[in-house]
Amino acid sequence: MADPPLPPAPPHILVVEDDPDIHSLLVTALRAAGYAVSGARTGGEALAEVGGPGPDLVVLDVMLPDISGFDVTRRMRAAGVYTPVLFLTALGDLADRITGLSSGGDDYVPKPFHVEEVLLRVRAILRRAGVAAREGAADEGVLRFADLEVDLLAHDVSRAGRPLRLSPTELRLLVCLLSRPCRVLGKAEILQEVWRYDFAGDTRIVDTFIKYLRKKVDARPPPLIHTVRGVGYCLRLPRGDAGAGQA
Repeated sequence: MADPPLPPAPPHILVVEDDPDIHSLLVTALRAAGYAVSGARTGGEALAEVGGPGPDLVVLDVMLPDISGFDVTRRMRAAGVYTPVLFLTALGDLADRITGLSSGGDDYVPKPFHVEEVLLRVRAILRRAGVAAREGAADEGVLRFADLEVDLLAHDVSRAGRPLRLSPTELRLLVCLLSRPCRVLGKAEILQEVWRYDFAGDTRIVDTFIKYLRKKVDARPPPLIHTVRGVGYCLRLPRGDAGAGQA
C-alpha cells in the first residue's frame, strides 16, 4: 500500500525589519496564521536569503540600516529574482509609493499598520502569485489561542464555538493581543498599534476598550485577558491552566 502523500508545505515568508518589536510582531502573527517564517534585519541579509529556493514572499521594510528596501528590490529584480515583495514603511506620500512599486514591489503598507491588514495583503499577494494553492489549509487567515478563534478574512470571532460580536476597534485590540500570546504588551504599544496615535498618548482609551473586550471574550471561564499592573495587558491562560497551551 502506497504511503499517503505528504501535506503541502506552508508558504515561506521572509520578514526583513530592523525594529525588534515590529519584527517580533510580524513573525509571531505570520506563524500564527500558518506560514513558515524566517527573518533578516538588514538589506544585505535579505539579499543573501532570497537566492536559491528562497521565500515565497518578502515582507520588506524600506528604512533599513544598510541599504533601502527599494534598492534591495531593484537588486533582486536585476539578478532575476522575482519573489513578490510587500513594502512596509513610514514613508507614506504618493511619490514614495510610486518609487516602491516602480522598483519592483507588489504592494505597500504604511506604518503604523494594523497586523490584520498585513496578513490580508500577504494572502492576496500569494494568491496572485499562485502560491495559495500550495497552502492546503482550510483555516488560512485564522488566529487561535486556547478556545478563542479569530477569522481575519471574515472578521468572525468565537470562543468555545460561540460567536462573539465585536466592534472594529475591539477586533483590532483582540488581534493585537492574540498576535503575541503570553507576552505582556504595554499600554503605549497597544495604543500605537490599535489607534495609530489618534489619542496622542492618552492610554486611558486602552483601559476602556480592554473592559469592553473582557465583557465579551471573558464572559465564560477561564479568563484569557490579564492585567499586569503598572505595565499593560497579556493574553494567556490562567497560571493553573498553562499546560493547555496554545491551540
